[in-house]
Amino acid sequence: MMMMQDVWNQLGPAIATIMFAWTMYQNYFPHELRGHLRRYTDKLVSYIYPYIHITFHEYETDGWFERSKAYVAIERYLSKNSSIQAKRLKASVVKDGQSLVLSMDDHEEVTDDYEGAKVWWISSLKEANRPTIALYAKEDENRYFKLKFHRKNRDLITISYLKYVLDEGKAISVRERQRKLYTNNKGSDGGFGGYNRRMWSQVVFEHPSTFDTLAMEPNKKQEIKDDLETFSKSKDYYAKIGKAWKRGYLLYGPPGTGKSSMIAAMANFLQYDVYDLELTAVKDNTELRKLLIDTTSKSIIVIEDIDCSLDLTGQRKPKKEKEKDEKVEKDPIKEELKKAGEEKKQSELDPALIRRGRMDKHIELSYCCFESFKVLANNYLDVTSHDDYFPEIRRLLGETNITPADVAESLMPKSSKENASTCLERLIKAIETAKVEAKLKAEEEKAKAEKEKEKEENENEKKKKDAAAAEEAKSADDVNENGASMETTSVKEKPESDGAKENGKSEIVKD
Repeated sequence: MMMMQDVWNQLGPAIATIMFAWTMYQNYFPHELRGHLRRYTDKLVSYIYPYIHITFHEYETDGWFERSKAYVAIERYLSKNSSIQAKRLKASVVKDGQSLVLSMDDHEEVTDDYEGAKVWWISSLKEANRPTIALYAKEDENRYFKLKFHRKNRDLITISYLKYVLDEGKAISVRERQRKLYTNNKGSDGGFGGYNRRMWSQVVFEHPSTFDTLAMEPNKKQEIKDDLETFSKSKDYYAKIGKAWKRGYLLYGPPGTGKSSMIAAMANFLQYDVYDLELTAVKDNTELRKLLIDTTSKSIIVIEDIDCSLDLTGQRKPKKEKEKDEKVEKDPIKEELKKAGEEKKQSELDPALIRRGRMDKHIELSYCCFESFKVLANNYLDVTSHDDYFPEIRRLLGETNITPADVAESLMPKSSKENASTCLERLIKAIETAKVEAKLKAEEEKAKAEKEKEKEENENEKKKKDAAAAEEAKSADDVNENGASMETTSVKEKPESDGAKENGKSEIVKD
């Protein structure tokens, strides 16, 4: 007990001496010399201190009050270790209040291991030396992470570990963020040069469609999933071959075959945002470029009904034909009728729009087949087989075109009293009705086609008769003109003899 008291008695004066020396240093030591003293002190300590420190500040010095992406990625990466090791934690809300993210509070420390190397992460806060009136948190406090590791692991940490931390942190942010559905606002000047308006409006994206619930053949579904997964992991490969990291998908098929559900399933599979680009709200190509530039990575840009939204490219005309069209004065009414006729005839997209590189993969979404029906039956009725109804449905689907949307509507129970058998019977009736309607429609189209063919033949026959009559009338006119010419010539060539004149005249009359 006496020894402990002696230690404290000796330690007290030593602490007092150190505090006195520090006070004298702070108050009287010239500021110009402090930097030199600190530099030489750090150099001296580095010979005996084996650890290296790297600091990551919350705000970039050249940023406009924007948090550092590296700091945010590290914060998300450390959230797992923080919740386990740290004693004081901070909670932040993500996904619009649906979940919490825990991170270590200021002046806390956690450890991490990477390939046998141990590192320390310290969360620190440097407050302002004097009171300030700040509009932003950045002005009166500076948070930062400090990474500490042994100098023998310098290459491992600086080359490999930090890249791993940043990539993992970004991936965690993408997985845990609340995904959005964006729609473009109608083009307008919007104030000072258009900068005061937002290009996109957004809502939370909560579409439940997945590839498991998608009505499609399993093999085709797996092919699309493999293609998406390969693309999502090919960022380095695209950079290697010199291509932009994007992929175009052209979805086509009759209405109600699941194109919108396919887009939602893709977004949920990749965990991407969705930008729904409405072309009718875009006034020119300049605004379209601005909209595309304003999109973020990890997103799907959707252009629905691109074949009828806008005449973006049109059928390309030769240069001479374009110049000719510009010179000739056009009748507005005739031009509108001509344009309407061309729109009816045109059924294909411009080749430049659907070529490889823009639309890399074409996906046809067709009518419901039996495999697609089984997915829907499992989704809506929790039924995978039924001996009384499935064989008949298989036969009918092989003979009739019906969309997955119509099949789903028949399978959905309309009241609590309906069971699987009731819904399957309703589906069979719906398919049979669709079969009868398709047959009647085919007969009507056939009759209409025959009627149009007959009408066309009659018009062609009439045109032939009119052409023959016109040709006959033209021939008669030519005969009369030739006769008059012959009479005049005969009179001039033989003026001497009256008999010659009479002969010439009689010949003309005879003719």
